[in-house]
Amino acid sequence: MNKTKIDWCDYTWNPVTGCYHGCEYCYARKIANRFGKIDDRLKDKFDDLLYSECFAKPDNPFPNLFKPTFHRYRLDEPKKLKKPSNIFVISMGDLFGNWVPDSWIKNIFKACKEAPQHRYLFLTKNPRRYESINDDFENFWYGATVTDNKSYELALSSFMQQAVNSENTFNTFLSIEPILEDINIISYDGYITLVKWIIVGAETGNRKGKVIPKKEWIMKIKDKCKEMNIPIFMKESLRELMGDDFVQEFPW
Repeated sequence: MNKTKIDWCDYTWNPVTGCYHGCEYCYARKIANRFGKIDDRLKDKFDDLLYSECFAKPDNPFPNLFKPTFHRYRLDEPKKLKKPSNIFVISMGDLFGNWVPDSWIKNIFKACKEAPQHRYLFLTKNPRRYESINDDFENFWYGATVTDNKSYELALSSFMQQAVNSENTFNTFLSIEPILEDINIISYDGYITLVKWIIVGAETGNRKGKVIPKKEWIMKIKDKCKEMNIPIFMKESLRELMGDDFVQEFPW
């Protein structure tokens, strides 16, 4: 469990690290490849597998670099944190990637419920996985990463299907970061009302081809949020661009 500079949460918790999405702008992959080191004790055992598991703390936090890895020894960390906090679950991977076993998700959900004093925020680029999840624990917030109109439509349709498949009411949110184009925030068969929070942020770093958002892109989203009564949280990466129109709102 680590204190974080991410401005919409208090801590990041990474019982799973690694991902196969291959995003050009991914900060997590850079960190893992820079500071990770293949653990010789695991190399022969896990070299040819899609993912791996660590039952005891390895010498390095990324013993398989960015290959998906379940750090089981971290499951009790939320219980050790007594102060109620907003916890971003898996900032260094994607818990809901198609390659992740169901058992990993179930174990992590169980660990969260054993420390109900916290609010848990999940985020994925594969919101389709949410469609089969019926766990509406009130402290769970299911987020979808959106970068363009295609991923926006995928997120809303997945939230819709999750609602259709269950009688439960879920806390869902969009993280539009990095915003890579002018996104048309409109209702998808009326299901924009399922979204309880929208986070917006610009691409950071010095990647060649980095997208610099236009202020009007963000203002369109802000105006739509106001119209739909959805809290909007602009990340610090937008403060200079937005000036007096910068706002950070929470749904709780």
